[in-house]
Amino acid sequence: MDDSSFSDAKPMPKTDHDRVIALAGAMQAADLARSVARNGLADPEAVATCLASLIRTDAPSSAEVFGGIERLQPGLRLLEQQLNNPQDMELTRYVVTLLRLGRQLARRNDLLKTLAAGIATIIQNLAHFPLDHSNTIARFADLYLKTVSTLTPRVMVNGSQVHLNNPENANRIRALLLAGIRAAILWRQSGGSRWKLLVRRNALLREVRLLLAEAE
Repeated sequence: MDDSSFSDAKPMPKTDHDRVIALAGAMQAADLARSVARNGLADPEAVATCLASLIRTDAPSSAEVFGGIERLQPGLRLLEQQLNNPQDMELTRYVVTLLRLGRQLARRNDLLKTLAAGIATIIQNLAHFPLDHSNTIARFADLYLKTVSTLTPRVMVNGSQVHLNNPENANRIRALLLAGIRAAILWRQSGGSRWKLLVRRNALLREVRLLLAEAE
């Protein structure tokens, strides 16, 4: 296994369709991390979609990274809201930070290799510790600490100290943020940039609505 899932080198179609899928993945992961921080829980199916994206290192398409468009409905709905009438500035800040960190990570071959090795180990151990097992989530969290947390700015997730101080919740938040970074890299692989996010906002919104109609 190589580090292609977190590397700009992996070829992906550079279309609005693929860029929307990537942004929806980042939105979904960030919102779920926030939910854990605030409430100590998050939708299990939506969480599973994000975590599974971390081990789909050779997916043939952006949609397959997440197991299909229908599994990204929460992220697509959030993205539609943010593109149409942005009001959730906290979520926007989280996603923008993830995109910035993804750009930095793409230049760090040392960190990409650490991620690749760690994810390969997790995949090998899935027979013993399934994706939603606390051991697997802790391994994802440790990978986040060893790689993404060494970059700046750090993603500071606001929430209740009762939940943030719980070690299992802290691990789930970091694992979800790592999934957000995976989506941020996919955004870059699909030709995404800050400039395209600004100038193609209406085109991206149209694509979001097409995908939502397809997923329902």
